[in-house]
Amino acid sequence: MEWFKKTKPALVSQPKKDIPDGLWTKCSSCSEIIYTKTLEESQWVCPNCDFHFRISSKKYIQLLLDDGKLEEFDQNLTSCDPLEFKDSKRYPDRVKAAQLKTGRNDAIMAGLGTIDNLPVSFVIMDFSFIGGSMGSVVGEKIARGIERSIEREIPLVIVSCSGGARMQEGILSLMQMAKTSALLAKLAERGLPYVSILTNPTTAGVMASYASLGDVIIAEPGALLGFAGPRVIQQTIGQELPEGFQSSEFFRERGFLDKVVPRNVLQHTLSLFLHYFTDNCKANRNSSAM
Repeated sequence: MEWFKKTKPALVSQPKKDIPDGLWTKCSSCSEIIYTKTLEESQWVCPNCDFHFRISSKKYIQLLLDDGKLEEFDQNLTSCDPLEFKDSKRYPDRVKAAQLKTGRNDAIMAGLGTIDNLPVSFVIMDFSFIGGSMGSVVGEKIARGIERSIEREIPLVIVSCSGGARMQEGILSLMQMAKTSALLAKLAERGLPYVSILTNPTTAGVMASYASLGDVIIAEPGALLGFAGPRVIQQTIGQELPEGFQSSEFFRERGFLDKVVPRNVLQHTLSLFLHYFTDNCKANRNSSAM
């Protein structure tokens, strides 16, 4: 019968189009799906809710330093294994894996650069290397960064991003808190400015030492700050924590930091502070010499 005869060609399935990885990014705060190129153009700040994504140390260097250039020092310092520590894997194996992953020897970069033509001793932590944890190498490079500031009589800028002390180095890691704090006291005696920038997260031994000792302490919006995490604190005190507990805004309201600064004006704000302090330091030196 004619009813059952095919009068139209059969449907042909079309080949599936592959979408390249990394083309879209989901915001961790508002769950909006964002075109990754749009995020890059906005310095990795969500255009929908202003959530600040964590960015790499290299991106902060490009964002803050003139021409995105850092003259790096002490690149060859590496951690040893004084405690012969082993958890799920041996500590040297963990360090080696982090070195292969990040292409650097430890969780920090330190050197010299300029911000709005003003020379600075610049130190920045890298969370991708074992959670930006502070071991002996991190403490030593920060100490040398402070000493460069003193020797050259230039401002110090430290950008922190860390989960705290590196447990695999035990007491040697905790000693870095005292070492860096003592050198920052010497920096203050010389009247040289130190600006501490807190990013998400800045916690534990790092927050309890050099990160909280700046002449000016500024933080990015929504950064997690504090000595212990909210869950640990809640379990310890057995009470519900207030909304926004340990965010940078929470700290600002209670006077623990000076300013919460969005990423798009971070370089400009940093420049204003550095020039203000530097001009005042020069004026004080001139008046003392008279």
